Amino acid sequence: MRDFLLVLAVFAACVVETVEALTIVLAVGVTRGWRSTLRGVAAGWVVLVIIVAALGPALTVIPINALRLVVGGLLLIFGLGWLRKAILRASGFKALHDEDAIYERQRREAEQTAPAPRAVLGDAYAFTLAFKGVLLEGLEVVFIVLTFGANQHNIPLAAVGALAAVALVTGVGFAARAPLARVPENTLKFTVGVVLTSFGVFWGVEGAGGRWPGSDLALLAVIVGVLVLALAAVNVLRRAHANPTAVNHVAVGA
Repeated sequence: MRDFLLVLAVFAACVVETVEALTIVLAVGVTRGWRSTLRGVAAGWVVLVIIVAALGPALTVIPINALRLVVGGLLLIFGLGWLRKAILRASGFKALHDEDAIYERQRREAEQTAPAPRAVLGDAYAFTLAFKGVLLEGLEVVFIVLTFGANQHNIPLAAVGALAAVALVTGVGFAARAPLARVPENTLKFTVGVVLTSFGVFWGVEGAGGRWPGSDLALLAVIVGVLVLALAAVNVLRRAHANPTAVNHVAVGA
């Protein structure tokens, strides 16, 4: 059960990050050309592989309770960040994430920037933007794979979920040559936020020495509990959004 949820959570989270990275790569590649763009993608992957090779073995030697406590805390922070934004979007306080709009913005910026060719990089702008997109979104994928995998002492299993997500999104994206706007990313981010927050709570308690009734089955109860609280928050904020006089009483950030 825990292995299945591990792969599912990693897969869903990595789909989100890959969609965001691919949107940048496609916009730059279509507008500026593919040679320098793909060089930037390759350079980003090289850096990510080096990071995984350096950090992966180190995480596996940390005592399991200490690792679960640290990972649980990090996932709780990470998951709550995603969940907070998803709740604000679902309630109307924050604009929905629109990959089409992001794609068009990236494409316009790429068109308006004059080429800056260099011998190694080719088009330096295309190389840098592709490299940055792959590296930044890839770092989140690496974080998810290493934390989930190390906690379960099964980084290869977490990597399978990540690679499946990257392969699926990349294949569909390049086949369509367009942003994956049909992927329900806002719903996906809400779901992933719930799952990451739930894993954070579950592993944090275990790392602190607590024991859950029913062992792994308790994780399902935690997920349901977090989901119910998140949906309740959406309902409350929707009412506040519909009533302008109540907006001042709701703390909303970017």
